Amino acid sequence: MSSLEAVWVRPYDRPGAAIVTGVFDILHVGHVRFLNAVAERGLPLIVGVEDDSRVRAWKGPSRPVNAAAERAEVLAALRAVQGVFIVTGPPEAHGPEDYIDLFVPMGPGALAHTAGDPHAGGRCAAAALLGAECWELEAIPGRSTTRIVNSIRY
Repeated sequence: MSSLEAVWVRPYDRPGAAIVTGVFDILHVGHVRFLNAVAERGLPLIVGVEDDSRVRAWKGPSRPVNAAAERAEVLAALRAVQGVFIVTGPPEAHGPEDYIDLFVPMGPGALAHTAGDPHAGGRCAAAALLGAECWELEAIPGRSTTRIVNSIRY
């Protein structure tokens, strides 16, 4: 059993949605275009936001810039987004099996990610085990929170 939990900020409890997870720190046009592209495929969109301790463990002590609750609130305000939850749990719980256990109660219709995602293989394997589609969408070149943060610091 996974140690990941979903803390709902904007609940959505109908099966068949497309699920996207990520950090979504400093929301930018790349995020918005990606989320809109997922929603345009016709399924309701649910977004999972990684909690602060998980992000800090993965990206370092200066991240995230914005707290998980604020990142979730901003995402919930987007027209394309039907539901938002915060992913909580130990940072080492980041494999496909952890997310499968998290997503089973949601009954996803699809899991979506951007091209070049280092976890794409795991995401597609998880989707297959969940009976969901795996959607890979093009990333928006030159748009990333890390690039924004680095350009501010230097």
